[in-house]
Amino acid sequence: MQYRSLGTTGVQVSSLVLGAMNFGRLGRTSADEVTAMVDTALDAGVNLIDTADMYGQGESEELVGKAIAGRRDDIVLATKAGMPMGDERNHRGGSRRWLVTALEASLRRMGVEHVDLYQLHRWDPATSDEETLSALTDLQRAGKIRYFGSSTFPAYRMVQAEWAAREHRLSRYVTEQPSYSILQRGIEAHVLPVAERYGLGVLAWSPLASGWLSGAVRAGRDITTSRSAFMPQRFDLTRPANQARLDAVERLAGVADEAGLTLIQLALGFVTAHPAVTSAIVGPRTIEHLRSQLDAADTVLRDDVLDAIDAVVAPGVDLAPEEKFDTPPALLDPALRRRRMT
Repeated sequence: MQYRSLGTTGVQVSSLVLGAMNFGRLGRTSADEVTAMVDTALDAGVNLIDTADMYGQGESEELVGKAIAGRRDDIVLATKAGMPMGDERNHRGGSRRWLVTALEASLRRMGVEHVDLYQLHRWDPATSDEETLSALTDLQRAGKIRYFGSSTFPAYRMVQAEWAAREHRLSRYVTEQPSYSILQRGIEAHVLPVAERYGLGVLAWSPLASGWLSGAVRAGRDITTSRSAFMPQRFDLTRPANQARLDAVERLAGVADEAGLTLIQLALGFVTAHPAVTSAIVGPRTIEHLRSQLDAADTVLRDDVLDAIDAVVAPGVDLAPEEKFDTPPALLDPALRRRRMT
């Protein structure tokens, strides 16, 4: 296992992170299976576990808490808040009111006194940076969180948050958690350069592109990834973007074979090769999935292999741009990009 500094914090974390989104009902994983995966990951040298309150509406945090009981101090524990927790309109977002409440609930579910990294799950356009950063700074000073970070922020919002922290003399985000894979490279154009400029650690989620790069999606075969059941549009081959992904996967499989690697090793090795990336988050549903991903822990891709990947998917290109989660609101709502006559 490789270890890197988490941004400028001095905390050393593994290059692979155990993501807990599939723990519980969503991934159909029992408490015993979760504990077995945590045991296996820790034995392999993984020391960072990432979960969120909205994963199973708290179930993932509960299972993580049970699995790490008795060894809390050996683990860098990360969770997230901000996504809806039920139908109540104020049980979401980045307000002080909600973040304080959400953190207390997360601590109770996990049975811990603090989390090492508390992340805003999505940028909340209804809440000012000052409001969110002030609340997070106070939670940090109270000892309930050690550091805090952002997740899936557009680059311009990352910069704006940096300046808000300076202007109001508040603590700053120390990490960003974006979606990044060979098939979705758009963040190379903006997000990753900003992260490097401000010394942010980068924890990349979906490095296997929702299963496209797991080996479960190949031409002429039935699609077997579990994501196809609840996100069928992402695997509908009548859509041009999905056909482009399938074509790329076939070419990437050839690159992997020629390099003597599995497709998973190629995919994870690519993500962790970028100098701005600290770690890649793997989200296994079974222990077999986890073991196949841990096999990539020490994968270092040669320059010629990285060049071959660039020839398949060019740097800075998203093969499915409509699936991005950091799109500015004005691109989604026509009313926000049209001047009103008075």
